[in-house]
Amino acid sequence: MVYDFDTVVDRRGTNSLKYDFSKERGKGENVLPLWVADMDFQTAPEILKRLEEVVRHGIFGYSEGKEAYFRAVQNWYLEYFGWKVSRSWLVKTPGVVFAIAAAIRAFTKEGDCVMVQQPVYYPFGEVIADNQRVLINNPLKQVNGRYVIDFEDFEEKLTANQVKLFLLCSPHNPVGRVWEEWELRKLGDICLRHGVLVVSDEIHSDFTYRGHRHHVFANLSPEFEEITITCTAPSKTFNLAGLQISNIFIPNPKLKRKFKEAVAATGYSEANLMGLAACQAAYEQGRPWLKQLKEYLEGNLSFVREYLKEHLPEISLVEPEGTYLIWLDFRGLGLTESQREELIVNKAHLWLDSGVMFGAGGEGFERINIACPRATLEKALSQLTEALHKV
Repeated sequence: MVYDFDTVVDRRGTNSLKYDFSKERGKGENVLPLWVADMDFQTAPEILKRLEEVVRHGIFGYSEGKEAYFRAVQNWYLEYFGWKVSRSWLVKTPGVVFAIAAAIRAFTKEGDCVMVQQPVYYPFGEVIADNQRVLINNPLKQVNGRYVIDFEDFEEKLTANQVKLFLLCSPHNPVGRVWEEWELRKLGDICLRHGVLVVSDEIHSDFTYRGHRHHVFANLSPEFEEITITCTAPSKTFNLAGLQISNIFIPNPKLKRKFKEAVAATGYSEANLMGLAACQAAYEQGRPWLKQLKEYLEGNLSFVREYLKEHLPEISLVEPEGTYLIWLDFRGLGLTESQREELIVNKAHLWLDSGVMFGAGGEGFERINIACPRATLEKALSQLTEALHKV
C-alpha cells in the first residue's frame, strides 16, 4: 500500500490545540501553526480500521490490555531496538509527562534536585517546578554546530547538588540529537557512581534519520536497568497523542512499586479503551506506514535545508539526527526576542515554539514541526521569507 502524506487535512473546528486555540494562546486567528508536536497526517489506515471496530461495538466501558496488547508492544521494541521487555515491568499511563511527574513524586521529595539538559522539552522544567523540586541544569554545548554533553559539568553538579533524579531526553527534543552508545554509557556510569535514578524519555525513539541509531538506555547494561524508568508511547510515532496511552517500563520491582503508588495517588487506574486499541494496532500493523512516513519526513527535511540555503541564508538549520522537530538558529538576523516574535507572529503569521521556552541556551532559536504536508511547510517558509524581506 502507498500511503498519502500530501493531502492537507483541515483540522480547524475539531478542538485541535494546534489549530483552534491561537486566540486563547495570544496569537492571531490567521496564524499557521508549526509548534505543538503532533502531526498533520491522518494516522495509519490499519489503526483507523481497528478504532472503527471499537466504535461500531458501541460500548466504552472500563478496559485493560490483555496478552495480545503486551505482545504487540514487546515485539516492537525487540524488533526495532533489540530490547526484550518483560510484562512485569510495564505500567500504563495516560502520557509520558504524566509518568515523569509521577516519577518525580515517587523518587524525590520537595526541595530535592532534579537534573535536566537544556535546552530541553519545556514540560521537564514545568513538572519539576510544579512539584516544588529544584531544577539543576547541565547545559548542552554546541561544538561545530552539533550539541554535545558536558560530562564534567554533569558530574560536578550531580555531586554538588545531591541530585536524586536525572531526566534524560533521548532522542533529544528540541536539538535533535540521537545519543551515541558511548555517550549514554558515560552518563549511566556517572549516575551509578552517585546513586542517581534516571527517567529516560524515549518517546521519539522511532524517528531517527539515516546513519543514526537509537539505543534504549536501560538496555545497555543490567546495572542501568536497575536505575531506570523508561518512558515510551505510540503517540508521536502514529499521531495518537489525544488517545492518551503510554507504556512505562521499570525492571526494578522496588522502583516499580513506588512508581505505581505515585500513579495510584493521582486517582488514575484503567487506560483509555481507544488508546489501548490504537496502540496494539499500531505495533501489530503499523510498520509499512511508519516506513513511508519516515521517507516523507526525510524529504521534508531536505526541502527545508535547501529552502533556507536559497531564500533564508541568515537562518541556520541545526542538523537533526532524530525527531520530526527541527531547531532553527535565528540569531543571524540580529533581532531581539520581541523583534523576532513580531516578525514570526505578526508579519509572517506563523505560530512556532520560541527557543526561550526550552530554557537556557534556547535564546535566538525556534522549534518547528515538519510533520505536515510539504505544501504546508512551503507555505510557512514562504510567509517567513516574505515577512523578512519587508523588514
